[in-house]
Amino acid sequence: MLWVAIIGLVMTGVALALAGRRVAFLYKLATSGQPAPERIEYAKENVGTEIKTQLVEVFGQKKLLKWTPSGTAHFFVMWAFFILATVYVEAYGALIQGAITDTPDFHIPLIGTWPVLGFLQDFIAVAALVGLIAFAAIRFKNSPKKLGRDSRFSGSHLGGAWLVLFMIFNVIWTMFLFRGAAINTGNFPYASGAFASELTAKILPTSELLEEIGLLLHIGVMLVFLIIVVNSKHLHIFTAPLNVLFSRRPDGLGAAQEMRSGGKVLDFEEADPDVDVFGRGKITDTSWKGFLDFYTCTECGRCQSQCPAWNTGKPLSPKMLIIDQRDYAFQVAPYLLAGEEQKDSHPQDVLALLEKPLVGEDGVIHPDVLWSCTNCGACVEQCPVDIEHIDHILDMRRYQVMIESSFPSEAGVMLKNLENKGNPWGMPEMKRAEWIEELDFEVPIIDETMPEDVEYLFWVGCAGALEDRAKKTTKAVAELLHIAGVKFGVLGPMEACTGDPARRLGMEFLFNMLAQQNIETLNEAGVKKIVATCPHCFNTLANEYPQLGGTYEVVHHTQLLAHLVEEGRLTPITPIEEKITYHDPCFLGRHNKVYAQPRDIMAKVPGVQAQEMHRCKDRGFCCGAGGARMWMEERIGKRINTERVDEALTTDPDTVSTACPFCLVMLGDAINEKKNSGEAKETLEVVDVAQLLIKSVKGEPVAG
Repeated sequence: MLWVAIIGLVMTGVALALAGRRVAFLYKLATSGQPAPERIEYAKENVGTEIKTQLVEVFGQKKLLKWTPSGTAHFFVMWAFFILATVYVEAYGALIQGAITDTPDFHIPLIGTWPVLGFLQDFIAVAALVGLIAFAAIRFKNSPKKLGRDSRFSGSHLGGAWLVLFMIFNVIWTMFLFRGAAINTGNFPYASGAFASELTAKILPTSELLEEIGLLLHIGVMLVFLIIVVNSKHLHIFTAPLNVLFSRRPDGLGAAQEMRSGGKVLDFEEADPDVDVFGRGKITDTSWKGFLDFYTCTECGRCQSQCPAWNTGKPLSPKMLIIDQRDYAFQVAPYLLAGEEQKDSHPQDVLALLEKPLVGEDGVIHPDVLWSCTNCGACVEQCPVDIEHIDHILDMRRYQVMIESSFPSEAGVMLKNLENKGNPWGMPEMKRAEWIEELDFEVPIIDETMPEDVEYLFWVGCAGALEDRAKKTTKAVAELLHIAGVKFGVLGPMEACTGDPARRLGMEFLFNMLAQQNIETLNEAGVKKIVATCPHCFNTLANEYPQLGGTYEVVHHTQLLAHLVEEGRLTPITPIEEKITYHDPCFLGRHNKVYAQPRDIMAKVPGVQAQEMHRCKDRGFCCGAGGARMWMEERIGKRINTERVDEALTTDPDTVSTACPFCLVMLGDAINEKKNSGEAKETLEVVDVAQLLIKSVKGEPVAG
């Protein structure tokens, strides 16, 4: 057995050296980017949350198990890696003990002869084998050759995936060869339990040489597999737990990340474009967390399959956004990691790559990819390894907008209106209070300090105050709060846009200006509690204003109304005998996990027959307005709002309901087009959940 031990240990030393060299390269490349100390600080401050997340997402495979059968197959293959580690402990134990005593009957202390462990090892190996068959079937069924662009594997490096499946298969069959041979020679530690190994033993001859060959094969396959893993997309086996650990979203996508330079939040008053990092203009502007995203991408395509842009024929694939940056980073890594004296000696092809813009017509990322994103978060929500695609897109947008001044021209009009008039449409600020004149009760306009008897500030929002269709929601909410006896006031002309469209476009400076202006107004008025009808305003006020010192108790109107109905302060009486399908606004649902309350309200309205679209809740499909897309033309592919309405029409609804003014406008426009073409009934309309509730509470429609 001495020769076996020598060969095994030499193989191990060589493999670990090669793998270690690759890991050192990956670490050096990642740390060549920008620091991200906030990720480490968050993990330190939220140890309990992080442990729970690891248990649920990594070990429990929560996200992947939403996708069956592929999720189930992955669950067993992943757990095979953990459990079969004990087999490798036994293999190395047999290798070393065999060299010392010439009797390779090693067992793990305490538990090494326990039949349950032997059974578990064999069971998980067989389950993993079944999982491999399932993976192969799924890949054949969803092959890009068959489905083309519709395949979630379109664009993925397919050869590497098949190689890894083959290597896992080799791990399993060599394990049974080694264990079966050990049973026949009497060196197996388990008297019973290892059912598959026992079956293998029955078809194998009794041979110590066969056992030694099986042992070396089993160890050798694992070592080759290790080298393949650290050089391929399957690096996620090691990096996924780290990526989940340093993810910044415990529940819901929430806030956009702050703009940072050198690991610190950028101070625009002192910032220097020649020194500070403004977004991402080159690959080294990526933080180490961004590089960790690159390393962790499994190329599974779940993000791509859920992306509204990709599903409507646009060039944005969240998967390819990550892969293209990763592949480019690896291409230029020799130059990035070289010393100053070595850089001049690099080949011209590497130097040419370095001159390639990160975003551009001939860049790593095409501008159409960047501007197709709605920030809906479907990609981040579905990613099983917590890659933060939106952060990558926002960083690149920031550089394009603030440094290159390169963005869709129509968005420039929106930015000017925000800067000059405080709203995207450029309407006079006095118009913000005109909707109040259409009510038959008074609404206090707060111009100084919140009166003591006023509980909530009603944040109306630009659309809610200025857009005719959204104003119906505003008036419905105001009436419902009045009926329920909730004291509220509004800022009226003192309210300005929260800055969400500017931030999501990439104009962080303008967002900061608007946000600080609003925070000053709110703080001077002594505002503590806010109710907002717009999910974009809700998300910005609740999750992003605290970044700038504005901390308030913020609720969405559906949350407050559902609470008032539950308390009996609002009672739906009049039946609404209609089939209604509800559309989840992205910034209310995925970004803030508010799914139940709008549906709870509808459930309390007599007569309503609620029908879900097949893409709903955390898999809901965007209306197309987020990410400042509301103010950009949609010139490529099918319109996203049209796709969503086509889906709604499959439920044959009488009404489409939602809880967002942007969704109201986008879906309404698409429904009107369908009416004009005869594809939708003339009576079909889109309304806010609050409009349904007021109609039932009052017994009549809210005033238009």
